[in-house]
Amino acid sequence: MVAEAAALAALYRDISGYPEPYRADLKALVREYVRWTIEEAWAKQRQGIMPELDGPNPVAGIYGRMAQFEPGTPGQGAIHQTALKQFDSFIETRRTRLYRVSSGMPHVMWYTVALGALINMIFFWLFDLRVSTHLLLGGLVSFFTTTMIYVIAIFDTPFRGEIGVSPEALQMVYRQMQQD
Repeated sequence: MVAEAAALAALYRDISGYPEPYRADLKALVREYVRWTIEEAWAKQRQGIMPELDGPNPVAGIYGRMAQFEPGTPGQGAIHQTALKQFDSFIETRRTRLYRVSSGMPHVMWYTVALGALINMIFFWLFDLRVSTHLLLGGLVSFFTTTMIYVIAIFDTPFRGEIGVSPEALQMVYRQMQQD
């Protein structure tokens, strides 16, 4: 998420070097995309739903407007090339985020984690210990195993739930864009 925000901030900086009207149009499109991602897409991601755009696609709009730009000087050409590279970087990080919304560990990995936890508990009970020692150590090992499975489950779906990844990096970039 931080990489996507950084790519958007760099793209926004690069398009600041475009001449008008491209600069104003592109800045507005990037700001609108960031606003939409923070306010609308993030809520859907938290529910495990792939966010879909209801209106025109701002990502396609950004690229379309950039593709229309014809550099008039070598300096503008350099800025345009840099902006296109930043746009590509943004697209890669965006696709990674969107993929992570609906992907997770394969089921076979979850079976392996569950089987490992079961084997761990069975192995522990094979020790010849007093009942109180079994309960204490068994409880500690079970607590640790359960905690680890919970952490794995959280990291398996990083954009879902209240503990998931927040849009804080995008919000910071959006605030900076608003000051521009």
